[in-house]
Amino acid sequence: MTDTATAPAPVTAPAATPVRRSGLRHTAVTVALLAPAGLTIAALVLAPLTLVVRNSFAAADPYGGIRGGFTLANYQALLDPVYLKVFGYSLGMAALNTVVCLVLGYVVSYYLAGRPPQRQGLLLLLIVVPFWTDFLVRTFAWINLLSPGGPVNGLTDAIGLTDGPAHWIPSQGASFVGLVYAFLPTAIFPVYAVLRGVDPALGEAARDLGCGWWGVHTKVLLPMVRPGLLAAALLTFVPTLGVFVIPVLLGGGKNELVGNLIVTLYTEFRNQPMGAAASVVLLALMIASIAVFGTAAGRLRRKTS
Repeated sequence: MTDTATAPAPVTAPAATPVRRSGLRHTAVTVALLAPAGLTIAALVLAPLTLVVRNSFAAADPYGGIRGGFTLANYQALLDPVYLKVFGYSLGMAALNTVVCLVLGYVVSYYLAGRPPQRQGLLLLLIVVPFWTDFLVRTFAWINLLSPGGPVNGLTDAIGLTDGPAHWIPSQGASFVGLVYAFLPTAIFPVYAVLRGVDPALGEAARDLGCGWWGVHTKVLLPMVRPGLLAAALLTFVPTLGVFVIPVLLGGGKNELVGNLIVTLYTEFRNQPMGAAASVVLLALMIASIAVFGTAAGRLRRKTS
């Protein structure tokens, strides 16, 4: 009896599976759908940003143009105490505006979250409707409100806070009022979005256990709305750094923010490379702020998980 060995079957390469073809088709469709947005971002964001960064290292000609070359003189000039004062003032105003907007935003959000659901929508609409008007128009409205003979001056004179007509405009106080008004909604909505998801029974339970009004907010509610506070701080602090209309119209340009400095360098000084350098420094400050808030949010997420 003999054993017969069966020859092994030849190994053939596996054919392309339908799953792979489906994956390739899905990738092609995704790329095709994202291509218009990607091209738009590249043309309207990346290309101008690249040009600004390149111009920040160029030299300026006597007529306000760009002569070319590569130099660090523009960034070295920004180390002058005059420009450093502008950057420091901008950071201070942005921080102060953020703190005030967070406090007012939390108070308003707490009030909104405590209203009946049908009234919350109406109150939110009342907050949003004024901001459907153009930003410049709303700033001019504040000029009318704070100008001599306006209702604010009339009120302060009537209650005896001022001796004679008060000059709100131009002033640093008027500029700060305009900043708070401009960015308060961006602080309200993130905090409200988190606070409305908090069970009101938690505050009631804390009060039943002997916790006072201050303790309910500091020990119960505020720790729960920290993500909303961080988002509100980011949405308030970063845009405040680049504002230039409000300090000019309400502050008279006496205390410039970085945005005013950039406009001045481009228009009045006719120094485009230095204006581009100031823009790059402002962009770096914004990126650093985003990184700080992102790091804080990540630590908060890991702590609560």
